[in-house]
Amino acid sequence: MITTSFHEPMVATMNPLVAAGDAEKRSSPKPWVLPDRALTLFYGCPEMPRLSHYFLPRILVDEKRVLYLDGANQISPLLIARFARGRGLEPSAFNSLIRIARAFTCFQLTELVRRVPKELAEFSADVLIVTALPDLYFDEDVQDRPARASFEHALEGLRELAPLPISVAVFSDATSFKTKRHDFFKKLRNQADHILKVESGPDGSLSITREKDTPLLSA
Repeated sequence: MITTSFHEPMVATMNPLVAAGDAEKRSSPKPWVLPDRALTLFYGCPEMPRLSHYFLPRILVDEKRVLYLDGANQISPLLIARFARGRGLEPSAFNSLIRIARAFTCFQLTELVRRVPKELAEFSADVLIVTALPDLYFDEDVQDRPARASFEHALEGLRELAPLPISVAVFSDATSFKTKRHDFFKKLRNQADHILKVESGPDGSLSITREKDTPLLSA
C-alpha cells in the first residue's frame, strides 16, 4: 500500500492521504485531479461537500471554468477569495471562472442537473461539481415516489452529459444517513466511472481509497 499527500491541503487543518494498490498507482489518475469526460463519485465522511473545495484552486489557476451545483449549501465564496489572494491574485480572477447555483430541495437539484446543457451554452464550463447527491433525496418530508422519480431524472441528466467534454464530480455524504432509500446511492455508484472513498482518521487526517476505475474510451 502506498500513500501520497495532497499538494494543496487548504480545507481546515486536515492532511489527506491517498491509499491505493500498486496496480492502481500505475493505472489510475491522481485522486485530486479530476479525469476528463468522466463521472467521479467521492463519498465516505460527513465533510465530503466541504472537501470539494480542495479541487477548486488547481482548476481555477489553470483558468478552467467550474459550474458548481450546491445541494449541500457548503460553497464558500470567502474561501475561494482566500485561495486567490494566496496566489497573489484578485478574488475577481477566480470569481469569473466559477458559476454557483444552490438547491435547497431534491426537486431543485434535479432541475439544476437537467439544465446543465443549457447552462453550458452560456457558460462553457470544464468541470461540473455537484454536492448532496443523492443526500437531498433522503428528505423524509418528500414522499418516496416523487423523491424516486426526481432522483431518476437527475441520473438521466448526468447520463446525458457523458458525451460532452466536461468532467463531473459528485461529493456525497449519503452513507451517513439512515434511510430506506439506500438504493439511490447504489444506482449512483453503478453509474459512476470512478469511485473514491474518503475516511477521516482520529488525528484529523483523511485517507482516500480508490474503489472503482473505469478506463475511458477515446472520443
